[in-house]
Amino acid sequence: MEQRRFSGKGHWYHETQSNHAQTDVLPLVPEAANVDDRFLLDLALPDEIVAACSGWLTPARDLCHQLFPLSIPVNRLHTLSAYDRLSTALTVAQACGVQRLCNHYAALLAPLPGPDSSRESNQRLAQITQYARQLASSPDVIDDKAQNQLDEVGLSTYDIVVINQIIGFIGFQARVVAIFQALLGHPVRWLPGHHIQPHTLPTRHAAWVPLLPVVELRYASAHQLESLSRWQAEPALEALTPVLCHEPSLLDLTGEILLNSREEIPLTSPALSAAVELLTRSPDRFSAAQFIPLTDEGLSSEHAVTLLTQSAFDGWLNRLKVAFGKEE
Repeated sequence: MEQRRFSGKGHWYHETQSNHAQTDVLPLVPEAANVDDRFLLDLALPDEIVAACSGWLTPARDLCHQLFPLSIPVNRLHTLSAYDRLSTALTVAQACGVQRLCNHYAALLAPLPGPDSSRESNQRLAQITQYARQLASSPDVIDDKAQNQLDEVGLSTYDIVVINQIIGFIGFQARVVAIFQALLGHPVRWLPGHHIQPHTLPTRHAAWVPLLPVVELRYASAHQLESLSRWQAEPALEALTPVLCHEPSLLDLTGEILLNSREEIPLTSPALSAAVELLTRSPDRFSAAQFIPLTDEGLSSEHAVTLLTQSAFDGWLNRLKVAFGKEE
């Protein structure tokens, strides 16, 4: 799925999401690629907030570099190029509607060579893009067919683990950026001509079982065995660990974010419930109007950020469960 260009200027909408009316699309912002902090995208935050969040911000920043190297070798088992990864990130950023993220990933993607023009390559990228958009914005429609289609276009188990980690991570990043923009009082920015569907997650009540192959102990590397032992001891990651451990470096950083973003949630807080609901469903609409009531209820800004970040991380884990298994 190639990017479309108008009048010699780059635009970041994928072709299936572009509009022929030039007034309906946003111009590419090349400088958005040049940030010192690839996770928070150079948001100017109070020092006390950064210090309070450093435990989970550090692994989140490291994950940006692990997931999105600007060049990466591909082989038979690891077929995702830098273009594939950034194209997926842009798709999810668009689904979340957070403009700062869209500008950043579009600017990183623009100079990279895309796939060849063969039918197979176009079908592969189209399938990845469709899957990423659905899991990001409508995870309740993901089923066995959607998962099998990734295998049919040539993605390996390793690729499927990485692509789903990217989708979950970018959704998390979009919500964290939205939280911090709300903290700073930034106005909500709408993407012209781009309607954001409400995000929904299936309700889970039954036991969850993986469908993707798990790491076999007899073939596991020392790093995989270490990660399996460590993260299966964490209740939130216990079921997912045998699948995520195909890429143990990504699992380790995901686990570090989990450990450092856990906070006891107040049992009765209408303002928090309303804020989490909107952040989960429509991060593009999250603003100071949802953040200020939390501090009015007596929460510190640091505590409010941590609670909201925890809800964003839970959305990441829920999408991994949708992607990798099913309920029995």
